[in-house]
Amino acid sequence: MVLKILFPCNDVILFGIVISLHSNGRSFLESMKEVSTMVCLALRRIARVHYLVKTASSVSRGHQHPGLGSRPAASDFAARGPPGSVVELLGQSYPQDDHSNLSQKVLSRVGRNLHNQQHHPLWLIKERVKEHFYKQYVGCSGTPLFSVYDDFSPVVTTWQNFDSLLIPADHPSRKKGDNYYLNQTHMLRAHTSAHQWDLLHAGLDAFLVVGDVYRRDQIDSQHYPVFHQLEAVRLFSKHELFAGVQDGESLQLFEQSSRSAHKQEAHTMEAMKLVEFDLKQTLTRLVAHLFGDGLDIRWVECYFPFTHPSFEMEINFHGEWLEVLGCGVMEQQLVNSAGAHDKIGWAFGLGLERLAMILYDIPDIRLFWSEDERFLKQFRLSDINQNVKFQPLSKYPAVINDISFWLPLENYTENDFYDLVRTIGGDLVEKVDLIDKFEHPRTHRLSHCYRITYRHMERTLSQREVTDIHQAVQEAAVRLLAVEGRF
Repeated sequence: MVLKILFPCNDVILFGIVISLHSNGRSFLESMKEVSTMVCLALRRIARVHYLVKTASSVSRGHQHPGLGSRPAASDFAARGPPGSVVELLGQSYPQDDHSNLSQKVLSRVGRNLHNQQHHPLWLIKERVKEHFYKQYVGCSGTPLFSVYDDFSPVVTTWQNFDSLLIPADHPSRKKGDNYYLNQTHMLRAHTSAHQWDLLHAGLDAFLVVGDVYRRDQIDSQHYPVFHQLEAVRLFSKHELFAGVQDGESLQLFEQSSRSAHKQEAHTMEAMKLVEFDLKQTLTRLVAHLFGDGLDIRWVECYFPFTHPSFEMEINFHGEWLEVLGCGVMEQQLVNSAGAHDKIGWAFGLGLERLAMILYDIPDIRLFWSEDERFLKQFRLSDINQNVKFQPLSKYPAVINDISFWLPLENYTENDFYDLVRTIGGDLVEKVDLIDKFEHPRTHRLSHCYRITYRHMERTLSQREVTDIHQAVQEAAVRLLAVEGRF
């Protein structure tokens, strides 16, 4: 007698078992026990696979804020649904297309606004910078010169995020692998500079913008897909820039010349030098306010599409040179396109997490998302300028697992894998290192091996629970990234 058992499986694929019950001379009862065991194992496998890889038709409404250790399903890796589905975000609906690449993990962070949560370390940094600008820079009427905007929606158009800042259409910073797109026309901002053109166009010439920004990146203690930036812009008219200069009325902001390493073609050397001086003096005062006087500072020339010349500011802190911000003289084409044809200006941007980690000795960027009272209470200060150093919570042991696989022939990026790991492992994942690359000598196929470090910030992880998560990562990588496992 032959028994054939069929099970419906994912995507309407039939899973079958065919067993001969008399081929080996065993009794009918023994054979049925074997069948029962195999059926149970098959059903467990089907249930697990279905749980891991089912595709969501749309993003769930609202925002959930899972604590450390929450484990999303692999189906949450891509929020993209079938044609006609939408992403519901901050009360708006965004149709999805082949550019949509948001994960539920990232969407769950939208609206948290850590920089606006009173006594959060990022709020402290924002308030200290804001207080400094309010006190140091006062307008003619006695009111603060700089206005502050810290509640703009993080959803922007691709034009705002790229085109308004003169970022070329083929620039690598536009890649899906580096950004979070709702669709081809909307995205989560990659920098607060996305609001620069709109504010200039509204007639503002001195402002700060603070907000959460989103980038797909590697996984370690210094990087997280969501972080917070503070942007500053200041424009000068001819009168404002040359007011304190002898014979300044004879000087000009603009000329038609050639671009060099030191100036733009539209700027006079005198105007550029004064704007650069004011920018560096402003930032020197700011870091002295934050870190104290006597700090060693150096300026490193660099490139940004929207400023020229451009610089990175580094400080010598505890004997180590640390980059703290980027800045430069604004591209005149950008200023002109926003309607401020008769003005010249500077801009800078800094990361709040970067400053907070340095100032408060916070060792891991994941801590900023912690709701552990032992972390939060350390920053409930009566004075925002009070010195405070983070007292570490108990350092729980790490659990390390490796994963290796053959890459697909095309359409694989490391950031896709990092995003998948972050989505499934959540904040249990401390870092992911690419520890080995191998090219098969005959087929020339490429293999990657990654080392994933799991560590809970508030308790000890067991190898068993990490194994469950790690297996989910393996299965999701095969299913969603089209890799071939070497597990």
